[in-house]
Amino acid sequence: MPTTGEVLPQLIEAMGIDTIFGIPGVHTVELYRGLPQTGLRHVTPRHEQGAGFMADGYARASGRPAACFIISGPGMTNIATAMGQAYADSVPMLVVSSVLARAHLGRGEGRLHELRDQSSLVSGVAAFSQTVMDPAALAPILSRAAATFSSARPRPVHVELPLDIITAEGSPGAITAPPAKPAPCPDAIDRAANAIRAATRPLVIFGGGLAGDPDAARALAEAIGAPVVPTINGKGLLPPGHPLLVGSLLPERPVLDELTAADVVLALGSELGETDTLLFGGYPEISDTLIRVDIDPDQMTRTAPADIAILSDAAAAARALADALGSPAQTDGAQRTTTLRQAALDGLDPSYLAHGRIFDRIAKAFPGVLIAGDSTQPVYGANLTYDPAQPRSWFNSATGFGTLGYGLPAAFGAKLGCPDRPVMSLIGDGGIQFTLPELATAVELKLPVPVLLWNNRGYGEIASYMRDRDIPEIGVHIHTPDFQMLARGFGARATTATTLDDLIAALESAFAASGPTVIEIDDDHARHW
Repeated sequence: MPTTGEVLPQLIEAMGIDTIFGIPGVHTVELYRGLPQTGLRHVTPRHEQGAGFMADGYARASGRPAACFIISGPGMTNIATAMGQAYADSVPMLVVSSVLARAHLGRGEGRLHELRDQSSLVSGVAAFSQTVMDPAALAPILSRAAATFSSARPRPVHVELPLDIITAEGSPGAITAPPAKPAPCPDAIDRAANAIRAATRPLVIFGGGLAGDPDAARALAEAIGAPVVPTINGKGLLPPGHPLLVGSLLPERPVLDELTAADVVLALGSELGETDTLLFGGYPEISDTLIRVDIDPDQMTRTAPADIAILSDAAAAARALADALGSPAQTDGAQRTTTLRQAALDGLDPSYLAHGRIFDRIAKAFPGVLIAGDSTQPVYGANLTYDPAQPRSWFNSATGFGTLGYGLPAAFGAKLGCPDRPVMSLIGDGGIQFTLPELATAVELKLPVPVLLWNNRGYGEIASYMRDRDIPEIGVHIHTPDFQMLARGFGARATTATTLDDLIAALESAFAASGPTVIEIDDDHARHW
């Protein structure tokens, strides 16, 4: 009879997952015994944090979850940061780990990879964390994970298998079909539609919860006829140049003033948190009626309590609202949008405008480009000024948890999830030193992913933050290695770009390569592009 470890890959495949990121260890090798009997693809990163970031990028790009096979103990502490990033940005990820045999749990006997309570350790960065104490429980637990990914607010799920369960006789079971996503209450839709019809100055905020259905987002925007401000994870829901697209300029004073002046604000699929809105240290001030649509009921009471709360999948609510409102509204929304966008852009730092121009040029040269970014200066600028042509085209770790090192492995995961799209990484010289060894993974897989390495020779954004507050610049001016040599040492290509034309030419070559290419950009040059 097959063991539980052998049954596991079959159940994961039945969930609709096709890729596993993992580093085999003595406590997980039995999970690999059944892999050849499935169609699952296994990818070996160089660190468990890289595994989690790859799974995150894979899911954000493709809309489909991936899985991670992680050893107990250090494997779980290593992936916890990546799980935190995915948790904060509502990204699905199945993390399967080993744990000590049932008889040894919680005994503190100094066994290999022993943690006092591994499940509790990661429960704060997971929708749920559960230990499989009986082989027959595996399929129901994975069914619960599948339902979380498809029918609720998607977040990481951690499932741990004790060593004696992994090798015990398996119980095949079956994955239960997940329920449909929640649909909006008709009465709540009617109330919201009536409030919008009566409004003279409405404003719309689109969040990442709508990323899977840009058609629904566009239909609703045009039915309302109001300015639309997407969050960072809502970018691309309206195409560049759309007459109602303000852009992701929510933290700028003219947009904040418009939020206060609006008589109805409609927010769909956004937690309205400080990294979602870029309002660090505060939340949007909404003076009049706030309509919120969210799949998470708890979210309705946080950050900005709703006057009209619609518990629903964001796309389903958008379609219902658009149907209730009927024909596109004849409003002054386009004129308000133009005025508001220009006023917000006029107040931006010139370097931020330059970042937007750089990525506008890249998007024009490489249609459909997907950019996975880190926490680095051009990401901060382009978060405000760059408008991609479609959703799932721009994401980064400056939102949510705000970790460093994300942009490199996340781009590799995104390329695996969307092999037919041009995918690139955007990361700083500080951030890349967190996950640089993942270049070897991309070389091994022959992923043609350009890595835009923005080099300001240290933690430039933090140094600037310290200077502005008259704090001694300690710990931010770090040694800058020779990235060209390091990239080639990993087997990647490497080059530099000193002009925007150089960059476009380097990208064209990199997208046609048979592996990753590090394109190093000196901040002193790029700030004048």
